[in-house]
Amino acid sequence: MAFMETIETMLVDMLGPFGPLIAVGMLGLILVLVTLPVLLKKQEDPLDKLKASNRTKTTTPEKAQRLRMGGGKDKLEKYSNFLEPQDVEAYTAVRLKLLQAGYRTKNAVRIYHFMQFALGVAFLILGVIYAIVQSATGDPETHMLILYSIGPGAVGYMIPKYWVTRRQAVRQQAIEDGFPDSLDMMLVCVEAGQSLDQSIIRVSKELRSGFPELAEEYELVSNEMKAGKDKTAVLRDMSERCGVPDVASFVTVLIQSQQFGTSIAEALRVYASEMRDKRVMRAEEKANKLPTKMTLATMMLTVPPLLIILIGPSIFEISTVLGGAMP
Repeated sequence: MAFMETIETMLVDMLGPFGPLIAVGMLGLILVLVTLPVLLKKQEDPLDKLKASNRTKTTTPEKAQRLRMGGGKDKLEKYSNFLEPQDVEAYTAVRLKLLQAGYRTKNAVRIYHFMQFALGVAFLILGVIYAIVQSATGDPETHMLILYSIGPGAVGYMIPKYWVTRRQAVRQQAIEDGFPDSLDMMLVCVEAGQSLDQSIIRVSKELRSGFPELAEEYELVSNEMKAGKDKTAVLRDMSERCGVPDVASFVTVLIQSQQFGTSIAEALRVYASEMRDKRVMRAEEKANKLPTKMTLATMMLTVPPLLIILIGPSIFEISTVLGGAMP
């Protein structure tokens, strides 16, 4: 008991009245970080080990070289049960969000959740260190220590989500801006005698410099069509990857035109005209919002200086008169 009291007294002298609590919290965090890799270690399936050995025996030197150039095994795969959502709907939602943000790799969901976990733990450790320093140099309150410890961890956990959401919005805006021009180019290609597949390939090449996000989508559509995938499924997948209402409507128009046997050129001409009108209306809408947005800034930057110029001399005179009248 005397030893424990000595340790408690030393912690209180070093870290303040909440020194024992902070020490217990740090010890628990260290134990969690030490035991977490052991708990998350995924046992290798004997069947997978047998398949891997067979592949190693039958792989030619050329195939081995190609595999090495393609990259090794994902190091986060053994933690997939922890890093990836087990619910199919949650996994699909995160996967779609990453696709719309431009992250198409197979392990994008795994990396996304790993970044959330890693940044959350790293910022949590920094917050605990800052709380220990504050408790050693001052006498902060308990709720402030908790805020200093947990707040950075929550911020670190939310940084990847904010980044992906921001990338998704920027990419969708870029696709929406370049979509009317792509329709005009596609219409020219179709009217020149090219098929829809050839026009998509040509548009993807021409848009590469101005709108790379939309060009990548068209290029992916052309590659999937070349691979033999159904055209309707390819167009629907493009609509989901973009997440833009204009693209979804365009896909619906193309599918209906293909099903009913109508002219694709006529459908493109009508829809391209609508997209141009819609872009003009969006520009007019932004122009009409501008005076309202500038009102507050104008009042904040104009009214105070004007009041100082108009009322300032009077206030100065009044203060001078009152100061001279006082004994």
